[in-house]
Amino acid sequence: MESLEVTGRTVREAIEKALARLGRTRDEVEVSILSEGSRGILGIGGEDARILVAPKEPPAEEEAVQEPVEDAVQAVVQEGVQEAEEEGDEDRPGRPSSEEITDTAAEIVETILASLRLDAEVEAHPASSDAVQSGFVSYLNIVGDDLGILIGRRGETLASLQFLTNLILGKRLRRWAKVQLDVEGYRTRREEMLRVLAQRMSARVQETGVPMTLEAMPANERRIIHMTLNGHPSVTTASFGEGDQRRVVISPKR
Repeated sequence: MESLEVTGRTVREAIEKALARLGRTRDEVEVSILSEGSRGILGIGGEDARILVAPKEPPAEEEAVQEPVEDAVQAVVQEGVQEAEEEGDEDRPGRPSSEEITDTAAEIVETILASLRLDAEVEAHPASSDAVQSGFVSYLNIVGDDLGILIGRRGETLASLQFLTNLILGKRLRRWAKVQLDVEGYRTRREEMLRVLAQRMSARVQETGVPMTLEAMPANERRIIHMTLNGHPSVTTASFGEGDQRRVVISPKR
C-alpha cells in the first residue's frame, strides 16, 4: 500500500482521519508531518495540518523469537571464531575471489537457517552498482515462508544478521569482505520506498521553502535518503538526534 497524504485542522485530527481511511491503528503506520498548520488570526488565514502516512512492514513477533534467533546466530559466530583461531592468525595468501566470498557467505547463512529450523533457501545475485560502491561483493536473498523473524522491526534483525554474517566471513577468509543480505526482497522494497519518499519530500521542500523532518531511521536508511538527494540543486540533507531517534531533515539550499 502506498503512502497517503491527509489534512486536518490539527495533526492529531489528520492522523485520526488517516487511520480511519486505512483501517489501521497508530502503531501500524509511520507518520511524517508535512505541516503543523496554523490557526490564523481570529480564524482568518488559517492553514490545515498536513501529514504523510505509510503502513509499516508487518511487525515480527520479536519477543517470542528474538532469543532463539540470537542463540542460533551466537552459535554460528562461535563456530566461525573457533575455526579462524584454529587456522592461525596469519593472512591467507592471495585475495579470495568473488565466487569464494559469495559461496562462503551463503554457507554461513544456510547454517544459521538450519539452526533456526527454517525452511528457506539462499539465492545469490550480483551486487547492485550502489552496493558495489559501498564495498559489497554480492547480494544474498533468503527466500521461503514466514521469514518475518529474520527481518524484525524496521529491519533491525536483518541488519544484525548481515553484520554477523560478514563478521564470520572475514574470520573464515582472513580478509575483510562484505555481502549484502536480504529476506524476500524486503531491503530492495524498503530502499525503493525511501527513495520515493526522499524525492517527494524534496519536491515539497522546494515548493514551500519549509524544512521537512522525516521519521527516526537507522543509519543505513538515513544514508539512502542522503544519497538520493546528494547533489540536488535545491535542497540539502542533514541528520540530527541521538541513538535510535536520529532523523533526517531536508532543507532548502540557501
